[in-house]
Amino acid sequence: MKENVQNRQGGWRANKWCRAAIPALLLHCSIGTVYCWSIFSQEIADYIGFSKGATEWAFSFAIFFLGMSAAFLGNVVEKDIHKSSLIAAICFACGMAGTGFFIYYGGAHNGSMLALIGIYVCYGFIMGIGLGTGYLSPVKTLMLWFEDRKGLATGLAVAGFGAAKAIASPIMQALLDNLGDGGIYKMFWILAVVYFIMMFVGHLLLAKPAGWHEPQKKEKGQDMFTVIKSKPITNYIGIWLMFYINITCGLALISQEKMIVKCIGLGSVVGIISTVSAIFNAGGRLGFSAWADTMKDRNTIYKIIFTLSIIFTAIIIVTGGIANGEGNMVLTVLVLCLIFVVNAGYGGGFSNVPTLLSDHYGMGNISAIHGLTLSAWGIAGLTGNQLATWIVNHFGEWIDHDGTSVNPTGYQTVLYATIVLYIIALIICLLLVRPTDKALEAKKAKRK
Repeated sequence: MKENVQNRQGGWRANKWCRAAIPALLLHCSIGTVYCWSIFSQEIADYIGFSKGATEWAFSFAIFFLGMSAAFLGNVVEKDIHKSSLIAAICFACGMAGTGFFIYYGGAHNGSMLALIGIYVCYGFIMGIGLGTGYLSPVKTLMLWFEDRKGLATGLAVAGFGAAKAIASPIMQALLDNLGDGGIYKMFWILAVVYFIMMFVGHLLLAKPAGWHEPQKKEKGQDMFTVIKSKPITNYIGIWLMFYINITCGLALISQEKMIVKCIGLGSVVGIISTVSAIFNAGGRLGFSAWADTMKDRNTIYKIIFTLSIIFTAIIIVTGGIANGEGNMVLTVLVLCLIFVVNAGYGGGFSNVPTLLSDHYGMGNISAIHGLTLSAWGIAGLTGNQLATWIVNHFGEWIDHDGTSVNPTGYQTVLYATIVLYIIALIICLLLVRPTDKALEAKKAKRK
């Protein structure tokens, strides 16, 4: 079978890169720039005459609609990756261009609710659809081309999503610094063109290996929910919940990362640390997924992620690292380790979800099932940041730190919430998510 596919494709080894890996990177490195929001959110708020808090909802809506569009359009991706990848390119580029237009309009009509709502619709809803379909489109294709190293393949693409922030942030900052008056909306228009070209090229290149569906006919005859019900429903609920919790905890800490770094006396290098944390995020996506390829049960990687997160969070809680870190090298290093471990685990959680789902439910409906699971991302996009913000605003005391208001006790209190959630996720991982058939067979063979 594999030899036939290789022949029809004109060489399996050569084409899997230009038909799967490269287009996946083009798509994910484009849509991953949604995480650059913090680079320009204050500039948008100032330019259109609204508070930063009001404009922040645009990012939350983008993540929410990413998850929701993935959940509802997963069947479209399953049926036609070319249609879904084209939808992604058009929606993402139009969303960016539209955001630029409403920023321009807001600058000319300061304080206009139309401008704010327009940004919500364009950056949140339209771009969100592009994000969801663009995120899903290359994943199944990668797993089909790289059948023996599915984790490595999906990790490579999803790492592109995580690395996009590190790559695009300095470019965006340079555009803002050099485009003069109105640079914020001009930047969006320039990037809309650049990212459309990148994503459209990815759309043209993306292709599944010929003949891949032949052994999947019976599986494809079943709908997504029938496939999910082929295992105890608690199995899927467990995967959904541990994915949701990992994202919620990650966003809770990452959203406060900049202020935490200032609390421990590293405000002058906050940009460098942000870039390093983005690299850990991308590295976790690639490293944890490649590591999981070597395991009999891919769920083991989540046990490792949650255990590491619990250990480092507990260390910072016990030592009061955020509140006491300034001037103490050991505590400073420990706080940075927590930030980097959470970023790596946050990324690793993303890259292992599609392969974990395929191990449990097969490849026939993986795009639809993966899309449904990404609804956890959408909901966490609304709850993770807001949970941390609520805790910081209701616990501790705001103090001035080199001209910036920070709340060290509040940031410490966030960790109490995240460690409880990480412990719940680990329990779910251990009790609800069953070993795969492959893992059970390996266990039986070992006993014999």
